[in-house]
Amino acid sequence: MMAVPGLYFDGRTSRAHRVQLSVEAGVAQLSGDIARSCPLAELHVSEPAQHVARKVTFPDEAYFEVQDGAAFDALLQETGYRDSSVVRMQRSVRGILFGVAATVAVLVLGYLYLLPFAADTIARHLPAGVERTISKGTLEFLDKHVLAPSRLPATQQNAIAEQFRMLRPPQDGAPPYEIIFRSSRIGPNAFALPSGQIVLTDELVKLMDNDDEVMSVLAHELGHLHERHLMRRLVQSSAVGAVVTLLFGDVSAVIANIPTVLLDMRYSRDAERDADDYAIAMMKANGIPLSRMADAFEQLKSKKGDADMPYLSTHPTTTERISHIRQAQ
Repeated sequence: MMAVPGLYFDGRTSRAHRVQLSVEAGVAQLSGDIARSCPLAELHVSEPAQHVARKVTFPDEAYFEVQDGAAFDALLQETGYRDSSVVRMQRSVRGILFGVAATVAVLVLGYLYLLPFAADTIARHLPAGVERTISKGTLEFLDKHVLAPSRLPATQQNAIAEQFRMLRPPQDGAPPYEIIFRSSRIGPNAFALPSGQIVLTDELVKLMDNDDEVMSVLAHELGHLHERHLMRRLVQSSAVGAVVTLLFGDVSAVIANIPTVLLDMRYSRDAERDADDYAIAMMKANGIPLSRMADAFEQLKSKKGDADMPYLSTHPTTTERISHIRQAQ
């Protein structure tokens, strides 16, 4: 009968007892300083690990620590014991490669599908107070480092805001908004903050040939607000902070990332197409020619080119989008 040397610990004290482990008729038996027996089915064998002795744990948390690994492996084989499938995979090159491939697949699928779904769910359930806090902190940062007070006459600002207010949204449930005018150190730009502020720069207003072109840009930003694209993007770029926000109401982690995200925003093609389609529907609903919207993007594109325009850097594939707008006429 094969016997494996080792140490026995009773689980209550640190004293080690020198014993030998053997198996007979499906029962594990200890002999030496301590005599004990237990059915194999009630024992737990630890997984093998480099430089760590394997253990056999009894139901009362006492355990046997193996001192001769080779003899123990032979005993396990003799009794018909098999390590778990995970352990067997870890010992197999094919299993390791499969595990790596499965891990990569899970990460890729999680990034492509699970993270966007989770971001959308979180964004739609964040309290309004969180969005207000985020927007307030973001605008304060931008006013300090990027934006400056608008130089447009108050009458012009009011006229633009009133003209857009008179337009009918293309869908029910349009979010409340406020148009805020600023001059900008980074040129023509427009963007929407989570709580409903649409920031419109003097430079963009001056670049447009007419107010209808300005309306198309505002309609596009309202589309982003309606679909909560910014909050979804922020959640995806600050996933851990967003979870903390949802659970504990601590918005600091998200706020810290917003200015950077806004200045280097890359909406997905789907988000841009959704916002464009929203603006197209809004222009049609109010009898404004879609050529004005296409002309607005042509103005932005021709100014310096897609690569140099701050507004266009946040809204990629301009040529495709212009073509899409013109086809919708």
